[in-house]
Amino acid sequence: MLEPVFGNATVEKVLFALEVYEQVYPTGLAKLFGIPVNGIQQQLKRLEDGGIVVSLMAGRTRLYQFNPRYPFLKELRTLIQKGLQYLPQKEIQKYYKNRIRPRRKDKLL
Repeated sequence: MLEPVFGNATVEKVLFALEVYEQVYPTGLAKLFGIPVNGIQQQLKRLEDGGIVVSLMAGRTRLYQFNPRYPFLKELRTLIQKGLQYLPQKEIQKYYKNRIRPRRKDKLL
């Protein structure tokens, strides 16, 4: 839907996931979307180089979130939220209603 604006479908999915989950990590997104992790990492790197997202380390996992200092963050998030409203309900249930985050190593199932 917003693919022409963002450049490709992968970055669109990454931005939608950032809006829904607040923090994401490449391996989790790759599993969720069925996309090679390299493609996700490339898009996150592109977004980070542009100042749209920032990364932080949580143990050995690099987490990404929106950069609160990005000057157009409010407008970008408004556009993303509007795009999410027009996604098919089936796609929302499949991709954006699950919680994706690293599992603590010693946590019981």
